[in-house]
Amino acid sequence: MTLASAFSVALVGLEGQMVEIEANLGPGLPRTVLVGLPDTALYESRDRCKAALGNSGRTWPERLVTINLSPASLPKAGAHYDLGIVAAVLAADGAFGTSQLGDTVFLGELGLDGRVRPVRGLLPALLAASQSGFRRAVVPKRQAGEARLVEDLEIFGVATLEQLIALMRDDPMPEDPPPDEHDTETRPAVQQRRLDLSEVAGQLDAKWAIEVAAAGGHHLLMSGPPGVGKTMLAERLPGLLPDLALAEALEVSAIHSLAGFALEDGLILRPPYSAPHHSASVPSMVGGGYRIAKPGAISRAHRGVLFLDEAPEFSVRALEALRTPLESGVVTIGRSEAEASYPARFQLVLAANPCPCGLAGSPGGRCTCTPYLIRRYAERLSGPIRDRIDLHQRLLPMKKTYLKAALARSESTAVVAERVAEARRRQAFRLSGTGWHCNSEVSGAYLRRRLPLPDGIELLDRAVSTGTLSPRGVDKTLRLAWTVADLAGLDHPGSQELQIALAMRRGELGPAAVETKVG
Repeated sequence: MTLASAFSVALVGLEGQMVEIEANLGPGLPRTVLVGLPDTALYESRDRCKAALGNSGRTWPERLVTINLSPASLPKAGAHYDLGIVAAVLAADGAFGTSQLGDTVFLGELGLDGRVRPVRGLLPALLAASQSGFRRAVVPKRQAGEARLVEDLEIFGVATLEQLIALMRDDPMPEDPPPDEHDTETRPAVQQRRLDLSEVAGQLDAKWAIEVAAAGGHHLLMSGPPGVGKTMLAERLPGLLPDLALAEALEVSAIHSLAGFALEDGLILRPPYSAPHHSASVPSMVGGGYRIAKPGAISRAHRGVLFLDEAPEFSVRALEALRTPLESGVVTIGRSEAEASYPARFQLVLAANPCPCGLAGSPGGRCTCTPYLIRRYAERLSGPIRDRIDLHQRLLPMKKTYLKAALARSESTAVVAERVAEARRRQAFRLSGTGWHCNSEVSGAYLRRRLPLPDGIELLDRAVSTGTLSPRGVDKTLRLAWTVADLAGLDHPGSQELQIALAMRRGELGPAAVETKVG
């Protein structure tokens, strides 16, 4: 047999398409030709596969070897095709039969010593293979646990090329090589620290804002001088969120697999948390890369929290790039050869100082910034970005008397998370069959036409007529009112919930409102 085929997967975004790897051994000068729109890493697989075979006690066929990756019009990137290429070449050379190649997908990079190395994007690739009708998969042994997350595939993990050959021949499996301590293709899974809300002293109004944000999935902007607890509160928001549903966990895990994070402990079941540094570039935020774009920070925060500390210090371009994903929940990145789309339904939390020195408006603070500097600093968060934020919360240093009282009644994350979970259950029941998960996702048309409007709605009409509230702001205020009602156990919001929601929207929520709701 001089012609054989094996199968692998090409990923464009999270979408996978099956790739047939054909190997033909023909007459002519001994050389290897690789066709089918490969990138540099894939084109170099010829040399990796030759060296891997040589160091595994076998030789590359001394013939004209033509390797075709079909369909040729589909861009192919990465080294995960190595295992499929060498399987097709060995089958064409008669090393083993071809009967098992038809329903098997091969994913793995080869080292020059014959080891099978981990690859990025294994989970989404195997999901695509399963949907295409494949029943078996040969993967790097170190990633066999991740591969078994796809339940309807029979997984075979191989650590070396020798083990691949033994598997295809049904021979006894050779021993594993010593562990490779220098592998850098995959990163350890993201481990979230367990932080408790009770550790934050005072700031009852800000804690109430965090609770409302968690209950409804709302975006939040916290502003205030340094040291008042903005970062501490943001870091504790993920702990208030409920576990991911199975479909959400698969989607989040697939994104992290493609980003190079190991999934050794199984699916990611907790909402992710991403906090890029303020020097982050646009590609690192929204995604980028050569030929086919990889997911950025906003996609890694899908179904979780994206926290931008010192938000005005981010580049204007990086902040403005968030505008479309905030509305659509999807980021689409175009490249010359392919357009990749990634889900980006994240909860945005911004923290900002009121001015460059951080002391503007603080009681007793001695701000050294000129009015011009303060205005320029505030303008780094543009109007369109601010308008997309649901809650605006101002934090101030706690006075001594308030601090003592607040410490005595500080609630734990577990207590607040239970209220959030109950509010989410009410939303899930109300939104059943709509495809929405929480109040922040509900469309404006549905809010106004299908759900009862709260009493006192003319309050919003006056705010629009005076220019203090945009039409988008009206919808966001209504969503907030529904979340406040859900936390209070009400069937629908009333005038009080609407007033609290409008105060949250305008950044005017104070201790009196908090005492009314959670005192």
